[in-house]
Amino acid sequence: MEATRIDAALFDELENALKEQGPEAAIDRLCQGLCERKDYGAYFYALLLKKRYELGLPPVPQMGEDDIPEALQGPYEDAIREACRKVGRMLLDEGNIPQAYMYYQMIGETEPVAEALEKVEPDTEDGDEVQPLVEIGFHYGVHPKRGFDLLLKTYGLCSAITAMSNAEGNLPGEARQYCVKQLVRTLYAELSERLVSDIVAKEGKEPADKRVGALIQGRDWLFADEAFHVDLSHLSSVVQMALQLKPGEELEMVRELCEYGKRLSPAYGFSIEPPFENQYEDFAVYFSILAGDKVEEGLAHFRKKVEAMDPEENDTAPAEVLVNLLLACNRLPEALETSRRYLATAPGRRLACPSFIDLCHRAKDYQTLAEVAREQGDSVNFLAGLLSARNGSGA
Repeated sequence: MEATRIDAALFDELENALKEQGPEAAIDRLCQGLCERKDYGAYFYALLLKKRYELGLPPVPQMGEDDIPEALQGPYEDAIREACRKVGRMLLDEGNIPQAYMYYQMIGETEPVAEALEKVEPDTEDGDEVQPLVEIGFHYGVHPKRGFDLLLKTYGLCSAITAMSNAEGNLPGEARQYCVKQLVRTLYAELSERLVSDIVAKEGKEPADKRVGALIQGRDWLFADEAFHVDLSHLSSVVQMALQLKPGEELEMVRELCEYGKRLSPAYGFSIEPPFENQYEDFAVYFSILAGDKVEEGLAHFRKKVEAMDPEENDTAPAEVLVNLLLACNRLPEALETSRRYLATAPGRRLACPSFIDLCHRAKDYQTLAEVAREQGDSVNFLAGLLSARNGSGA
């Protein structure tokens, strides 16, 4: 009943202001009243009503019609942007990030929302509170790192892995690296904790070194009777997502995860396509190369897999992996040669590595591009290569 009396009072005030003081005063009283009531949705439209009146436009927009003369469209659009910023800021000050996002997103200015996400500390026990923040931050890309942190903390590793699998291709490189590192750290910590628990139960004391590699060393009994300590689908997924990690602490963690995976019973082997058909054995070699350990031996390992590719199967994954490894090792000429031999005819959209044309461009080797184009009967890229070689650039 109280809310009804307040609303009725505002209507009376608006009517009296219009009669006694005129339209401008009535509109100002409307804006003030809605602000006091924190009715920000209505306040947004009141601000637009104010601008329409100032511009001499009809107070009620004509639905389905363009009722704004061209000369006034710029000022009115500026008013919309300003209203979005004003209402959005009020909502952020109230802590209402989801509603604020609607206004900032309308004008393509989401930086204030990203700043708010960085600072907010929601109750991660309350999924209803966190879910819209995850949507805005991670799925809508306003602040992928913060959104992913909230997702992982609130919903756990399984949901985070699923979200990464679905959104991986849409994440910027830096954000993807961050999210994969968080997955690695979380899984590693979980595995370490459970290994320590088993060791304490059997040996009666807590090991001093809690690194996974140290925990499993000399303790074959940890894997007896086909034992395992984390969800094996999580282990496989996280290791595969880590294929593009750069050298650092998380890469070393992944190498230890692979060592753990190598000790598991063969009964738990997942079916993985070449060149990782031996799963953790192959992953371990791959990550050792990225870490700068036994590089020549590792590259030879993957070259053999490329040479064993079946042309009839049209599966170029081993060559794509080798190209990426060569690029990671700063061996662009060899990566280009590998691509020329095995991938030059593969459609670029299918590749998990840079295309042959892209590699030619990186190497500024346009003569090779022209040669391959001629072999393939590609007159466009043939001439483009010749012109680029002549100009000394890809311009």
